[in-house]
Amino acid sequence: MEPHSGAGLPARPGIRPLRGRIGEDAAAAALAARGYRVLARNVRMGRGEIDLVCEHDGDVVFVEVKARRGAAFGTPAEAVTARKQRALVALASRYLVRTGRGDRPCRFDVVEVWLDAGNRPIRADVLRDAFQG
Repeated sequence: MEPHSGAGLPARPGIRPLRGRIGEDAAAAALAARGYRVLARNVRMGRGEIDLVCEHDGDVVFVEVKARRGAAFGTPAEAVTARKQRALVALASRYLVRTGRGDRPCRFDVVEVWLDAGNRPIRADVLRDAFQG
């Protein structure tokens, strides 16, 4: 699936959806630079969503992206709570079954995207195997 180009954005989106899109674009670029292949973005299943699904080193990788302008409320990865992790594991299980990839090894990575005051990405840190499924 192709990364978002930014085309089709609402004229005045809320800051959170815009920051999320910027973060996902930066994460996809950082992952591609590290040899990941993005298979899908924003995979919705029921009430949940997987930000990015990738392939890397033979694994199916489920990626949660968190973008922040600072650490005043903790690091981006700290926002991936135990509850969020359980939800992602459940979504990943459904995804693997629906796509026929249930026999493939998988893992969960988190990408922390740090933004400047203008919401431009300044750094993207890939946390491999950020939690266990």
